[in-house]
Amino acid sequence: MPTALITGITGQDGSYLAEFLLNKGYRVVGLVRHSSDPSYQRLQHILDKIELVQGDLHDLGSLVNVMEEYRPDEVYNLAAQSFVPTSWSQPLLTAEVNSLGVTRLLEAIRRTNPKTRFYQASSSEMFGKVREVPQRETTPFHPRSPYAVSKVYAHWITVNYRESYDMFTVSGILFNHESPRRGLEFVTRKVTHGVAKIKLGLAKELRLGNLEAKRDWGFAGDYVRAMWLMLQQDHPDDFVVGSEHTHSVRDLCEVAFGYVGLDYHDFVVQDPRFYRPAEVDLLIADATKAHQKLNWYPKVSFEEMIQMMVENDLALLKKEHDL
Repeated sequence: MPTALITGITGQDGSYLAEFLLNKGYRVVGLVRHSSDPSYQRLQHILDKIELVQGDLHDLGSLVNVMEEYRPDEVYNLAAQSFVPTSWSQPLLTAEVNSLGVTRLLEAIRRTNPKTRFYQASSSEMFGKVREVPQRETTPFHPRSPYAVSKVYAHWITVNYRESYDMFTVSGILFNHESPRRGLEFVTRKVTHGVAKIKLGLAKELRLGNLEAKRDWGFAGDYVRAMWLMLQQDHPDDFVVGSEHTHSVRDLCEVAFGYVGLDYHDFVVQDPRFYRPAEVDLLIADATKAHQKLNWYPKVSFEEMIQMMVENDLALLKKEHDL
């Protein structure tokens, strides 16, 4: 039974990856920070099947201890300060976790078992002010937020450990991936939750920022499969993972409101407070390499994913408000 260590296991991707690896017969260990009130909401259905261990990306010693105790065959680093707008108000925290945290984790692996295979969650936000459309592995980075800058550092330090120490380290440059488990602060979930509230009479409007921003959105459950496939290759390499389709926030609103028989024009209000200081206007993946080398293709369409999220939010709100 191979052992996998997942940082960020309590998040959206961590929960889907834990499920996936359990189904593959892995022993799954999740790294969690100490908390007096831990929230394992996304893991409730598999808590009895996984092991949670305390550790912190701020603390090299704790990472070394975990690596020595569990000797994982694979490490998936999904932990991050991952909300882009927060990175402007908390740039130092973002860099500390997303950049130096990755370095500490790589160093802990190097010191204890350099044969461990390592996956780093890179981000399409690194492309930022894009130099070419669509974006592939060779597209230059031009990050447009402290979050994206921190992810560029993490990406290159992962490459550096691969080249310096002959370690099996890979980065998945994942484009936006969403699900019913996405946090409410992210625009896709903000929209689907807002639609559900309006449909149930719990709200009258939905305030959003730039409706013309375009993203390549896919289903998180599909994308964790690509993470695993990267660590099963004969040689380490980096891969762009995305749906190869782009949609605007306006499209997102149209699909979500349309699913419950409403016109988004009647409810959506553009609010300057939600505009980014530096916008990323168009992200779309060229996932040819992932298709050819990993045989990876997404299974859930954008429309299916948004409908799934709206259905989930309707059910949650009905239960919450006893409707």
